[in-house]
Amino acid sequence: MIATPDRTPLPRDFFDRPVLEVAPDLLGRLLVRETPDGPVVLRLTEVEAYDGQNDPGSHAYRGRTPRNAVMFGPPGHVYVYFTYGMWHCMNLVCGPEGRSSAVLLRAGEIVEGAELARTRRLSARNDKELAKGPARLATALDIDRRLDGTDACATGETPLRVLAGTPVGRDRVRNGPRTGVAGEGGVHPWRFWVADDPTVSPYRAHVPRRRRS
Repeated sequence: MIATPDRTPLPRDFFDRPVLEVAPDLLGRLLVRETPDGPVVLRLTEVEAYDGQNDPGSHAYRGRTPRNAVMFGPPGHVYVYFTYGMWHCMNLVCGPEGRSSAVLLRAGEIVEGAELARTRRLSARNDKELAKGPARLATALDIDRRLDGTDACATGETPLRVLAGTPVGRDRVRNGPRTGVAGEGGVHPWRFWVADDPTVSPYRAHVPRRRRS
């Protein structure tokens, strides 16, 4: 008998912990995105941890900027960035305020609202690909910079909320190098995923972008 996922919202103190504790503990949790078109609910299956100014791979490694300000807290807020001039990616801020750590949401399974997600991800060949990768996840859930700074732990109505769901047992959690991260930051085994889950994105090492001649 499959247990019914817990729909209790995660409290702020869940996120107010070291990023390497929060990241694997997010696997199996439910991300709820509310829009005027309806809700989409995603079960998290892959994440990456970024440890602020201790991490060369983090956007906050060189300190606070207008772009990364949300990463400095409070915990439980949403950090959204725009990359390659075309894609958005979503993170959940964690750790104590001022620590600038966050977890990138890399992939998940759409468990509710798949019909709506399909209208946003027309190139997906099947439902397992709807949120298979951080940019695809953001597209399927209609996440962009307008949501940067959103409090995912707020009471009352909120466009984003994380529910307790069904945490993944440690025997099913895998970890390895982060995808596409260059240099020293790329060697950290801070990508976490659910073993053998078909929605997890494939690992890709960093490939330098070629300059146009």
